Amino acid sequence: MQSNKRFKLLAATAAVIAGFAFSPAQAADVTVVKLGFAAPLTGPQSHYGEDMKNGLTLALEEANSQKIQLDGKQAKFELVTRDDQADPRTAVQVAQQIVDESVQGVLGHFNSGTTIPASSVYNDAGLPQIAMATSPEYTDQGYDTTFRMMTSDTQQGAAAGQFIVNDLGAKTVALIDDRTAYGQGLADQVAKAVAAAGGKVITREYTTDKANDFTAILTNIKAKEPAAIFFGGLDAQSGPMRRQMATLDIKAPLVSGEMTRSDTFLKLAGDAANGTYASLAGVPLRQMAAGEKFETDYKTRFKVNPGVYAPYAYDGAWNMITAMKAAGSAKPKAYLPKLAALSRTGATSQNIAYDKKGDLKEISVTIYEVKDGKWEMVKTMVSKAN
Repeated sequence: MQSNKRFKLLAATAAVIAGFAFSPAQAADVTVVKLGFAAPLTGPQSHYGEDMKNGLTLALEEANSQKIQLDGKQAKFELVTRDDQADPRTAVQVAQQIVDESVQGVLGHFNSGTTIPASSVYNDAGLPQIAMATSPEYTDQGYDTTFRMMTSDTQQGAAAGQFIVNDLGAKTVALIDDRTAYGQGLADQVAKAVAAAGGKVITREYTTDKANDFTAILTNIKAKEPAAIFFGGLDAQSGPMRRQMATLDIKAPLVSGEMTRSDTFLKLAGDAANGTYASLAGVPLRQMAAGEKFETDYKTRFKVNPGVYAPYAYDGAWNMITAMKAAGSAKPKAYLPKLAALSRTGATSQNIAYDKKGDLKEISVTIYEVKDGKWEMVKTMVSKAN
């Protein structure tokens, strides 16, 4: 009798297991869509990479909840993550690792200096790539696989240069850049815009993205008496630079790009931060097409406020997923034309679309100023690319 009960129990257990094994949600009905991601996840720029990764994660989790059908199966999106350490050589190595993981597309890298060399690896593999990189060189290479998550430095630099001359009334400008692809590229574009607006670059100094003592170059600049100083580089440098400007009693305002528009800059610059300006691609989060919803969703998921780059990463992921949905396939050759022809409303804009190079057609740049230790919007400029 006892033996018969045990047999029935084993039989029932086996039936349950079999039911799970052959349910509609079995692995055979799901296709895993791997998307590559690389950014600095360690070191002084890791806060940028983590912010970007969180935006991507939020998008992929939302997509998985929608049970999207691709290639006749339910898609399960997964992020294949690598740390490129903001180093160009490492970026090429991790790019090949990502390709070897059989991904269907790439969301990254973050820095221009890492994205540009890595892009050739992805292009050779035929993989669409949507990057945060802002250097014009990224999409000037002629690849049909390169796309952006945010406005390029050509567009941002033009806005910043015009603001310096027209709004600040600074006719003489000193430039400093950190010699990275981002910093140098942004400073180059600002120089062109300053000249076009009737101003003059009276001196240009150079540093590195590892430096923290700028006393010598700031002393040289002070002697030239510029009306404004523009720095192309990271918050890890602009913060100490702003403090040292105050120590040297340099009255000219510091103007910088989106990497300076961060809480890290405020912490590093301290009381000296006030009066600093920074340009940022896009519009303020609360003015974005779905910015408030994104902010709420992000804070609910990660228990922190979103940084500058998270909403653009989120939209970048959804741009790729939307193209896949339109093609009904995760195969790069199938969805690449749909990505190039994309037109959608996202978190950051109601008009997300790409030009023939992969740059965003809508140009939006906002200038911020530090007042009472906080970043406050000064003005937003929105236009269409030619």
